Amino acid sequence: MAGGAREVLTLQLGHFAGFVGAHWWNQQDAALHERTDTKEPPGELCPDVLFRTGRTLHGQETYTPRLILMDLKGSLSSLKQESGLYRDKQLDTAIAWYLSFGEEWEMCKNAGKQRQTGYDQSPISLRQGKLTTHKEELHPKNPYLQDLLSVEGVLSSDGIWRVKSISNGKGPTPLTTAATPEPLIPTEGSIRVWSDFLRVHLHPRSICMIQKYNHDGEASRLEAFGQGESVLKEPRYLEELEDRLHFYVEECDYLQGFQILCDLHDGFSGVGAKAAELLHDEYSGRGIITWGLLPGPYTLGQEPQKNIYRLLNTAFGLVHLSAHSSLVCPLSLGGSLGLRPEPPVNFPHLHYDATLPFHCSAILATALDTITAPYRLYSSPVSMVHLADMLNFSGKKVVTAGASIPFPLGPSQSLPDTLMQLGGATPWTPLSACGDPSGTHCFAQSVVLRGLDKACHTSQLTPGTPLPSLLHACTTGEEVLAQYLQQQQPRARSSSHLLRTPYKVVPPYPCLFSSLSQQGLVLDNPPTGAGESIPVLGALCSSSSLNRTLGDLAKELAKLNLRRWASFMDAGVEQDDLGELLQELRSLAQCYQHGDSLMD
Repeated sequence: MAGGAREVLTLQLGHFAGFVGAHWWNQQDAALHERTDTKEPPGELCPDVLFRTGRTLHGQETYTPRLILMDLKGSLSSLKQESGLYRDKQLDTAIAWYLSFGEEWEMCKNAGKQRQTGYDQSPISLRQGKLTTHKEELHPKNPYLQDLLSVEGVLSSDGIWRVKSISNGKGPTPLTTAATPEPLIPTEGSIRVWSDFLRVHLHPRSICMIQKYNHDGEASRLEAFGQGESVLKEPRYLEELEDRLHFYVEECDYLQGFQILCDLHDGFSGVGAKAAELLHDEYSGRGIITWGLLPGPYTLGQEPQKNIYRLLNTAFGLVHLSAHSSLVCPLSLGGSLGLRPEPPVNFPHLHYDATLPFHCSAILATALDTITAPYRLYSSPVSMVHLADMLNFSGKKVVTAGASIPFPLGPSQSLPDTLMQLGGATPWTPLSACGDPSGTHCFAQSVVLRGLDKACHTSQLTPGTPLPSLLHACTTGEEVLAQYLQQQQPRARSSSHLLRTPYKVVPPYPCLFSSLSQQGLVLDNPPTGAGESIPVLGALCSSSSLNRTLGDLAKELAKLNLRRWASFMDAGVEQDDLGELLQELRSLAQCYQHGDSLMD
């Protein structure tokens, strides 16, 4: 990687993880294209940490996510598993549906009727001596993605796929044969799966489909933790994952670690646990940060089995992932991890539908892009391992997340003004389903504030004016933020970063914001089309709120009559496993008792 980037390999496991990941990669792509289009100098965030360069068989340069993605059969819609960037006949043949031509040929010969068959990517069966083909209907491409056809390239008259080179943010796109049309804004009703709004080109080795389970329908669902663990115990899927890991890892010069985006509520919690175990065993010393994702709030009116499975999967996932990860952070807009539903979290300047994965995942991706900034900077001593070590002392491997989206800076306000107005309240909305953080203790925290104009970093009061607070006496924005955090949590270990790079809000990001200017400032009467970029504050905290959350989770599990949910146990979990789970949850909860801090 150019410039000695400290590479990170991302694993994206599950369908809601796909939603969050699609927004995440779209944001990286938007930042790359803005820098290329406006000819800006390199920003603070290094894209080579997440992306890799490559070349097609015809010599064109590509720039694709360093990503391994696992999802279920039927989740790709119109997205091609093999991607269009490296398209060639041999590759198409290699990834086509597996057809047992040898067996068919023998059956035909035995019937005395030799036939020739060709690859049509359809399964073949023999009925009464006749060859029958069964064709599966193609998924129509979402209208929003139609404009990507001109980006992928065209099949020229000489039979060669002419691919347009993908921008890496370091110069003009070298191959363009037509202007890329302005993207449409997708409607919520047009989004069925995450691939309906993914605008980023993926490498052919990125997508790994679990064919034995279905995304849609009631049959063959990946519902339980034990099922997920069993997937990566099968040689077929384990070897496929290992091969893809080796492909990406071996081309890295300074691999700092792995980030796992993993669904916690379904069987992918088991897939994530086995994947983390594999990474821990094979790549010792590398950072492994896991983001456990839960979709929007649920209701008690749902099927009881789904709620019980969600509780069990979340508990097993948190315990097993924390055993093999450097750090684990649950991410959700719900108010609770337990069985009793709580209202979704509220953002003062953001309006969203908590029942839509498209909305919820956009918000979580915004927070994720901000709180991961420390280990993606061009110039920063913070690596994934360093970040985890700062937060996970004394066995505290689970952390909480929070964000202020957007950060509520008003016109003519400075950073000290805004922070002083917040008073003693927590300046961010909690995003880990751990309830109200009021009155809780923070042991350690990593805070990132991005997108403020440098003129707003310090007080704008005229000389001689009495200072409203100590924050107004600070001479740099970094000092303002550090001083504020020290005032809020004087006994916590704190790390803070102040970045000028805002979060880009461009299609397909949903229209969630109100009362914002073009620069993301809070206004009473915003202009039409406001909010192309926003300031965001994000935080990771080792918090005493986890003592209550994990303890309550253990109490709810202890009350379950597992004989009613034998199907969960039949999926590969034994009674002794549940006993160990309860013990581990209680031990983990005790790590977060108030009074246990670095400063004691």
